[in-house]
Amino acid sequence: MSDKVYEFPSDFTWGTATSAYQIEGGNYNTDWWLWENSKENRGKIEPCGIACDSYNRYEEDFDLCVKNYNNAVRISIEWARLEPEEGKFSKREFDHYRNVLQAAKDRNLKTFVTLHHFTNPIWFSKKGGWHGLKASTYFARYAERCAVELGDLCDVILTINEPQVLALMAYVRGEWPPNKKSLFLSLVVQINFMLAHSKAYTAIKLVKDVEVGLVKHMVWYEPSPLSHFFLDKIVARFIYWLNDGFFIEPIRHKIDVLGLNYYFTNRFKNLKIKNPDAYVSDLNWWINPEGLQNILLDLKKYGLPIYITENGIADAHDRVRPDIIREMLIACARAMEKEAPLKGYFHWSLIDNYEWNKGYWPRFGLVNIDRSHNLKRIPRKSFYYYGNICKTGKVS
Repeated sequence: MSDKVYEFPSDFTWGTATSAYQIEGGNYNTDWWLWENSKENRGKIEPCGIACDSYNRYEEDFDLCVKNYNNAVRISIEWARLEPEEGKFSKREFDHYRNVLQAAKDRNLKTFVTLHHFTNPIWFSKKGGWHGLKASTYFARYAERCAVELGDLCDVILTINEPQVLALMAYVRGEWPPNKKSLFLSLVVQINFMLAHSKAYTAIKLVKDVEVGLVKHMVWYEPSPLSHFFLDKIVARFIYWLNDGFFIEPIRHKIDVLGLNYYFTNRFKNLKIKNPDAYVSDLNWWINPEGLQNILLDLKKYGLPIYITENGIADAHDRVRPDIIREMLIACARAMEKEAPLKGYFHWSLIDNYEWNKGYWPRFGLVNIDRSHNLKRIPRKSFYYYGNICKTGKVS
């Protein structure tokens, strides 16, 4: 263990992240709600249900952010609530999200607001969803309305969360709705996401002078140190490029800030993924801090401010989460010493939440949600560990 103390800039952004569907509960106008409650998934997919009831308990959650010495919060707003029918926006739901954002502002929390985090309105899905011809046009209309109604309460607007993850899980693996298995449709979806971000960026900027960004999930790929197979190096770099330049480069001039979600690294040996056993999460991911440092240094090439918008570990017993937080933040500090333009860090997540088709068993939260006792919020030891870093701006 190093004795060096790493100190972050005084204006560094410290926060935690959540998403609407995963914590709010009652998002019954979405494709996810329809899918998880369908006859074929009954008994197979744990339904979201009430989630963490954060639709009603958001102030309690923001109070936890304050107790954690956060100066910012990353949340998402639910498209299906705001536009439950095509072209018909809900004043009641916009008023609700104004109350949510105002509650964050009242606690001196900067607001990073994601417009799309995997879930879609049912009407949008029926019109083809993200492989539909008008997908980007529908999304840009929604983004513009969000800027009009909520823009004054947003410090940063993040258009789309992890577009390529949705393209992979829903259109290649077929594990998420609409359960397609088509490389062609996956490519169509990725192109539509690029168009949607670009159109939304322009629409938002015409309405409000606010920073607009994109949230990109990235995995660091590398050949095994024991590998002498030249193809391992080629495959690692190619797959990394698919995550990076393939998607970001065409739209880089319509990104003010780049959100980075990083969880794990994959190593190739003889064209197969062979990861070490060290720092393996409950989801069997190799949690490798060096991979985060490598990505931050690589992303310097875009010349964009970077925020880590998600980083964390599924660790139900809080075994290694404090150590992982420490190692990840040291990796951030080392990258910043080499001039990586990192401006902030959001831990995923503030509270345990609904982890999509895996249900509630993966526990990412700094705060435990006791699902047997009225969703009581119980801070874990890692909550206090991370809070002290946020308070002091130092890690060692």
